[in-house]
Amino acid sequence: MAFNGPISEVFPTPQDADRSTVSHVQKGFKISARKLPISKSGPIDEMSNSLGIPVPEMIFGDNMVSIEHLATGWRMEFNAYDALDRVDKTDKNMLKVAYSQEWSSSREKTHEGIKEVVKPFDWSYTSDYKGTVTHGKGFELQKDNSDPIPLELLKRPEPILFFEEVVLYESELDDNGISLFSCKLRVMSDRMLLLCRLFMRLDNVLIRIRDTRIYVDFVLRQVIRDYTEKEDTFDNVKKHLLFSGKPPNDLTIALRDPNQIVPLLPEVSHTLESITIS
Repeated sequence: MAFNGPISEVFPTPQDADRSTVSHVQKGFKISARKLPISKSGPIDEMSNSLGIPVPEMIFGDNMVSIEHLATGWRMEFNAYDALDRVDKTDKNMLKVAYSQEWSSSREKTHEGIKEVVKPFDWSYTSDYKGTVTHGKGFELQKDNSDPIPLELLKRPEPILFFEEVVLYESELDDNGISLFSCKLRVMSDRMLLLCRLFMRLDNVLIRIRDTRIYVDFVLRQVIRDYTEKEDTFDNVKKHLLFSGKPPNDLTIALRDPNQIVPLLPEVSHTLESITIS
């Protein structure tokens, strides 16, 4: 489907979810991903009304990633609405920079037909969303972090049986950076890893990364959730990139790549949770 096609072009609707969802079943677990075009104005307004905040410019309201254990019905998913519902809806964590009020006002005008959306909120769309358990028991905190994700097993050169990458929302922060929430998964024979990442870069101010890793051992029926928050000032990240030997001409590209940035950011918070499905 061409996004630059005629206005009369018919876009997929939520009713097309079944044929727009791809799935893979591996040892009793069903892993699914759905990718549809950017939401249209009607669903966007409904979502903004329900959330109580303007949504990002690029919202993929029908996209999702899910993991389901078929025998027990245990299921968790990642979706745009629940991710945005974790954005701070007060001015408590709102970034205080020179153009924040101007940016907020511009977004309010965009949604001026929506009532009660003109209150302060974290306009950087930073979310601590870790996924939604839609059926079955929730995760339990590992107080001593005794059972982390087995990285050595993930480093094995195993065939990837299923791979998907799904964007939930994106904002260019009024051309002052980016806030992007996306999910990437890979499934191997005995295990899988799902990485959902919030990458927020506010130019000349701050860079944040919020990573949620979901590791599933299909044989043991164990699910581990690893959540990490990292952030640093924009200037510090630029200095680290230069000190690492990055040529000045390559800085712009590096600052747009979270994979290059994440090793440079200090850890702010880390939690480890797990469940065994039975």
